[in-house]
Order: sequence, then structure tokens, then C-alpha cells
Amino acid sequence: MRLLPALSLMILMAPTDAARADGAAAEEPVMEIVSFRLISGTTDAAFLAAAAATAAPLQAQPGFQNRHLTRAKDGSWTDHVRWSSMAAAMAGADAMMAEPAFGPFMALIDGSTVTMRHDTIAFAMD
Repeated sequence: MRLLPALSLMILMAPTDAARADGAAAEEPVMEIVSFRLISGTTDAAFLAAAAATAAPLQAQPGFQNRHLTRAKDGSWTDHVRWSSMAAAMAGADAMMAEPAFGPFMALIDGSTVTMRHDTIAFAMD
């Protein structure tokens, strides 16, 4: 019965674009990856407080799954936001740009350093 563990592993590692029961392609989860630097003089504590203030409106967005904010040794930051689909990511990004809670957060980011991309999640392990 060694086949059963192998089949279980294959199911766990199946591509995220597997078809749904109705034959339509499943939505692929997307990671929004935004890298940036803070404006000069901004403390980590002030920035993290502003980020925390964005939690409720972001979590209320359809398709939002999770968020991680990371800081590199060189002082740059990356905001990783997982969405259920590209459509949810695009709608969420538009909604958050109009959300007042994001104003103080965005005001602390040096806009000239921002890079943003949306990558399809090919493999995830929680």
C-alpha cells in the first residue's frame, strides 16, 4: 500500500489551476509583492502602527487571504498580500488606494522606491 502515500502527495502538490467540478478553471491565488523604502526619519514603530491601522479595511476585502510585512537588513520593506485571484488583487488594490486608513501608511513610503508585482502562487506550504 505504498501507492496511497504517493497519491496523497500528488494531490497535495497538484497545480493550483486544477479544474473545478463544473469543468471551469479554478481561480489561481496571487501574491501581491510591493517593495519600497520609507521616507527619511520614519521609525519602524511609526510605520508598523500605520500598517496595523490598515488591517480592518484590508481584511474586509473580498478575496483577501493574508498579509506579511517584512523588513530587510538594508532597511527596505516588502508587503506580501495573498489574494484568492488576480481579479480580487486588482479590486483590492483599487479599493485600498481610496481607503482613508491607507493615507497615513502611504505617507510614510518613499513613492520613488516602490515596485509592485502580482505573482501566481505555484506552491504553498502553511
